[in-house]
Amino acid sequence: MKIKVLGSYGSEGQGQRPSALLVDDRVLVDAGTVGGACSVAEQVEVEYALISHAHFDHIAGLCFLTDTLAMLAPERRVTACGLGPVLDSLRTHVFNDIIWPNFANIPNPKNPVLAFRPLAEEGEARVGELWVTPIQVEHTIPTSGFIVHDGETGFVFSGDTGPTRKLWQAAREMRGLKAVIVETSFPNRMDGLARASGHLTPEMLKRELDKAPPDVPVWVYHVKPQLYQETAEELAKIDSARIHILEQGKTYTL
Repeated sequence: MKIKVLGSYGSEGQGQRPSALLVDDRVLVDAGTVGGACSVAEQVEVEYALISHAHFDHIAGLCFLTDTLAMLAPERRVTACGLGPVLDSLRTHVFNDIIWPNFANIPNPKNPVLAFRPLAEEGEARVGELWVTPIQVEHTIPTSGFIVHDGETGFVFSGDTGPTRKLWQAAREMRGLKAVIVETSFPNRMDGLARASGHLTPEMLKRELDKAPPDVPVWVYHVKPQLYQETAEELAKIDSARIHILEQGKTYTL
C-alpha cells in the first residue's frame, strides 16, 4: 500500500495545501486539495473519496476534481464515501447549484461524474481494493476517522478530532497496523481554541497516544501553516523517534 500526501496542512499557505491523501492512486482520504498536487491524468484515475467531514479544507479538492472530470473525462466517476450525515451535508450545502454545481447530475443524472455512497458507522466496507471502517470522532460537526487496510496492512486516520475514544479502541484491535495518521492543529498555548474547535494540541496528542496502540509510528497532519514551527517544536519534545509530521508531496509505503 502506498500513500501519497497531496496536502498535509490544516489550512492553506504559500505552497502549503489542505489535507488530502491518495492511497494506491485510486482512493482519496479527504480531499482538501487534488488538482493542486495531481496532474489531470492522475486525477482521472481517482475512483473514490473517503470524506471525514464537510468542512471546506477537506472537500475543496473534490469540488475541483468533479469540475475536471465533467470537462475532460465525463465518462469517469468519483464516488464520495462517508457517514450518512457527512454526505447529506455535501448534497445540501455544497453540491447544490448554489455554492457549487450539482455534479451528481452532470453530465446527466444517469451517468454523473459524482456519486455518493454512505458507509455504516463502525461497519467494514469494501471500497475499491481496500477495506474501510468509519469511526465517529469528536469534532464540531459529524466527523469520522477511518481504518483503512488492504487485507494485510493498513493505517488509522483520525479525521479532525479532539480527545476521542472509539477510534483508539478499534485501532488496538486492528491487525497489520503500520501507522497512525492523526491531526494536531494548534500549539499548546492555544488549548482553549483547540478544545472549542474540536482539535488537538501536542500536549493533548500525548494523552491520546496513551489510548492508541503502542510502538506504532505516528504521522501528524493538519498543523496550521501559520503556526507550523511552534507546533512542530512541541511535537518533537514528545517523542521525536516515533512522531513525525507528514511531508507534503512524499509517498509513504506500508
